[in-house]
Amino acid sequence: MRLHGRYKFKAPREAVWRVLLDREALAKGVPGCQRLDAVAPDTYEATLKIGVASVKGVYTGRITIGDKVPPERYRLTVEGSGAQGFVRGEGVLDLAEADGRTILTYAGEAQVGGTIAGVGQRMLGGVAKLLVRLFFHGMAKQLNLSEEEVEELDA
Repeated sequence: MRLHGRYKFKAPREAVWRVLLDREALAKGVPGCQRLDAVAPDTYEATLKIGVASVKGVYTGRITIGDKVPPERYRLTVEGSGAQGFVRGEGVLDLAEADGRTILTYAGEAQVGGTIAGVGQRMLGGVAKLLVRLFFHGMAKQLNLSEEEVEELDA
């Protein structure tokens, strides 16, 4: 499954960059995050409680941030599993500044397997978009931005 999109934050790029790399901000902003522990520089073990339709569960996994080019881009790798299945994904976040605002572009691929994959690709795509939206709005909250100060572009 391919994921891509753009968000505009009413904040400078350096501030958005900092919050996207801050463990505490990530723990508060990731939907369903119950635990996010640093196990190495830019590597975290996480426990998430999320659900897709009637398939709900607790997933544990690893999040790694790499290929950093401050404050412009980084690669995010996610691997996780639970009783309902697994997810593996990788994507790139690009940050550009325009008039004191940040345009964040993300693009990546995700694979889902197990019972959770049985809900259908169309539904999974919608759920993935919702989780991404919740994540970026959670990050905006960590920047003390209001709902109006973060905008999904190309929605």
